[in-house]
Amino acid sequence: MIIGLTGGFGTGKSYVAGIFKGLGAKVIDADRLAHDSIKKGGPAYRKVAALFGPSVLTAGREINKTKLGRIVFDDNDLLKRLDDIVHPEVIRQIKKKIRQTARGDVVVIDAPLLIEAGLVGMVDILVVVTCPKNKQIQRCTRKFGLDKEEVLQRIRNQIPLKKKIKMADHVVDNNGPKAETREIAKKIWRQIVWR
Repeated sequence: MIIGLTGGFGTGKSYVAGIFKGLGAKVIDADRLAHDSIKKGGPAYRKVAALFGPSVLTAGREINKTKLGRIVFDDNDLLKRLDDIVHPEVIRQIKKKIRQTARGDVVVIDAPLLIEAGLVGMVDILVVVTCPKNKQIQRCTRKFGLDKEEVLQRIRNQIPLKKKIKMADHVVDNNGPKAETREIAKKIWRQIVWR
């Protein structure tokens, strides 16, 4: 059983992934795989460094993700070129991790760009985490130190939440207290796993 977990920037996917993990799921974090792929020595590092040049490299020749983010979210063409390098590596790693899981395991693919990267065909169930845009902005400015416009830019580069919700088998409304979100996620888990 493979569950695809997605949503918008700052909707709380990681929190919900943590709940599912606590209930026994094997969680594959696509964001972490993407970050690992562009680390020095990672499979996408050379191509990304060559595309963006020294302006995104630290003194230790690591890719500065903050600088890279500011560049690509300001330029749709560069964002697409970055995605064309990183997404195939992430998909390859996800498939590898799925092959390594035991029969009968429930796997959760936690991926903000699950739909955008064409991964929907890999999942049995699609769960979308949602919250109002003002909450997304508030969470992202606090968590990532971005300003409101930077957050909105990243949100605009994703498929709108309304569209994702229409595609979903289940929706986690993460607008209320954490305890409420936990109960919604547990209920969905029971419906999926015990069906």
